[in-house]
Amino acid sequence: MKIGLIGLGKMGYNLALNLHDNNHEVIAYNRSPEKTKNIEKEGLTGAYSLEELVGKLDKPRVIWMMLTAGEVVDQMIGNLLPLLDKGDILIDGGNSNYHDTLRRYDQIKALGINFVDVGTSGGIDGARNGACMMIGAEDQVFKVIEPFIKTSCVENGYLHTGANGSGHYVKMVHNGIEYGMLQAMAEGFEILEKSRFDLNYELVAKVWNNGSVIRGWLMELMEQAFKKDPNLDLIKGEVRSSGEGLWTVQEALDLQIPAHVITSSLFTRYRSFQQDTFSGKVIAALRNEFGGHDVTKN
Repeated sequence: MKIGLIGLGKMGYNLALNLHDNNHEVIAYNRSPEKTKNIEKEGLTGAYSLEELVGKLDKPRVIWMMLTAGEVVDQMIGNLLPLLDKGDILIDGGNSNYHDTLRRYDQIKALGINFVDVGTSGGIDGARNGACMMIGAEDQVFKVIEPFIKTSCVENGYLHTGANGSGHYVKMVHNGIEYGMLQAMAEGFEILEKSRFDLNYELVAKVWNNGSVIRGWLMELMEQAFKKDPNLDLIKGEVRSSGEGLWTVQEALDLQIPAHVITSSLFTRYRSFQQDTFSGKVIAALRNEFGGHDVTKN
């Protein structure tokens, strides 16, 4: 299957390689041509303008955007729409706010073009080797894209969540839960760090990840982070917020759902820019491990 992919950042670049490995023909475009040249060296086909990208795709065209949420997505959609035909499929695989997704769906559907929202989880490694995806799309459109969704995900790692907007909605709540899980781990390790005992945090994470109730991928990544930096001395505990935790809290307020843990974890991220703490270092290290998110060096 031939797919156009726009945006060769950390997630987009690895997703393109993933699709290529699974025998899909990827036409890749990035605003800065250097990344397009790099991916051509991996055996993929590059395009250096949107016109070239669209021209190299078979109808109905399938174009997958992996862009930063917000105005960038709207600008790209505005540039693409004059180049597309009725029946083409445009996918937003970034972390867009679902309200924006619903607005974009109405705009694009009115022109006879199909729009799909894909919430993508699993970090950089998932994008490269098998992601987890939540897809909001009309049934007939999902059937068209399912073959390359399936091959780019781990087993049982994708779900057609239903109507447009639901994919980004489920991913938003997923990220809100992620905030709370990271915060619980951070607080636990800070208690260990402040205790009277001289503990090896790497080994603690290792034993917790083998047979314990709290074992899992995040604990595995925690072990890796402590292996690189045993006391996290090399980084500051500044933890940025991508926006989805805030959106989850806003949704909880709108629905009058008490979400104490997620809300508290969001406020803690804001606080992390005011005072450096060990728990902040833990979350910063974990986010760097699974998502390649920047850390502030000491």
